Amino acid sequence: MEPDTYPLAQWMEIALEEAHAAPAHGDVPIGAVVVHLPTARVIARRHNERERNNDPTAHAEILAMRDAAGTNGGWRLADHALVVTIEPCPMCAGAAWAARVPLLVFGAADPRAGAAGSLYNFAVDPRLNHAAQVKGGIRGEEAAELLQRFFDDRR
Repeated sequence: MEPDTYPLAQWMEIALEEAHAAPAHGDVPIGAVVVHLPTARVIARRHNERERNNDPTAHAEILAMRDAAGTNGGWRLADHALVVTIEPCPMCAGAAWAARVPLLVFGAADPRAGAAGSLYNFAVDPRLNHAAQVKGGIRGEEAAELLQRFFDDRR
């Protein structure tokens, strides 16, 4: 599986659309999609809902993977990609690892909490029993700008 053969920018566009919906209910603008790789079809799309649901685990990635597992009929997402506007945190990277996601795509790096190469690297840690390919920087400037505007507006 070569990440460059997939329409990553198109998938990220959908994740960015989701991210734009989050501030309407006070959430940080992060969006995620789960794509079934054999068909290149987006099967789940979500945005952060921590504030909306008063749930610390309601990150876009977690919600999208839950929906995808329901659509898939099982927790293993071994032929799916997770596409997210910002590098996943340890919780979300761990969930992607647990779901056996083979391709993790993100927009903006997160040097303070990123767990797919910036601060930690759950995707390729040899101590774990599953590794994923990681492709970062896909429309990363747009994703970073969206986050920056959100936080600037709140200050």
